[in-house]
Amino acid sequence: MKKIISSLAIAAFLTFGLTTNSVAQDSTVATQTETVAEQAKAGDSEDVKAEKADAPELDFIQTLKQKYIEGDPLWMTPVLICLIIGIALSIERIVYLNLSTVNTSKFIEEVEDALKSGGVEKAKEVCRNTRGPIASIYYQGLDRSAEGIEMVEKSVVSYGGVQMGQLEKGLSWLSLFIALAPMLGFLGTVIGMIQAFDKIIQDGQVSPTTVAGGIKVSLLTTVFGLIAAIFLQIFYNYIVSKIDGLVNEMEDASISLVDMMLKHKVTNA
Repeated sequence: MKKIISSLAIAAFLTFGLTTNSVAQDSTVATQTETVAEQAKAGDSEDVKAEKADAPELDFIQTLKQKYIEGDPLWMTPVLICLIIGIALSIERIVYLNLSTVNTSKFIEEVEDALKSGGVEKAKEVCRNTRGPIASIYYQGLDRSAEGIEMVEKSVVSYGGVQMGQLEKGLSWLSLFIALAPMLGFLGTVIGMIQAFDKIIQDGQVSPTTVAGGIKVSLLTTVFGLIAAIFLQIFYNYIVSKIDGLVNEMEDASISLVDMMLKHKVTNA
């Protein structure tokens, strides 16, 4: 009996010793594994820092090109086309309106002096040599001076509407591109999100890299669309304010023409 008890005690002692050694070895291996992982992370972070340090700094144009490519040229190109055509229309309108702007007070004085000295024909000559819608309206009114003041007023009003239409030429297309640019951007965003979810379904798991990358690419089209719309809206508001100013000058000048013609009796009342 004593031999059995002593044999069991020896076996228990050996088992405890082996277990202790195994636990110690496992803890040592775990510690070594953690150390290797930390070293690997440190190495990765150092590699990332080294890559960032080695990456060249991009200027503004290069950054735009990079974001354009990242946002998928298939959807960025329509937005860019809207921006280019809209800017071209805006520049054309701004140049036209600036050329149509004259010193109204000085022009009216010249026409009145011509009426005093040389009559209607000389006043018409002054109008022919002056650019802008006001000179055109004056010419039409003076050309109908022999038909009575009522015909002059009708002619001025009718031709004023024609000149106003020429001033507003192309604004409908500009407003179209202002609305179209962000809509195309949103369309690219929605399609990019659908593609990102399709990729998640194919992978069978939600990867932060896949989700973040897809969202980034899709949102770039929205950003570019909004930027294009903002630029074009600024041009549009400037053009509209310029047209409003010219229209007010045309109306005031038309009233001055009728008064001038009655004053110098160049038409039948």
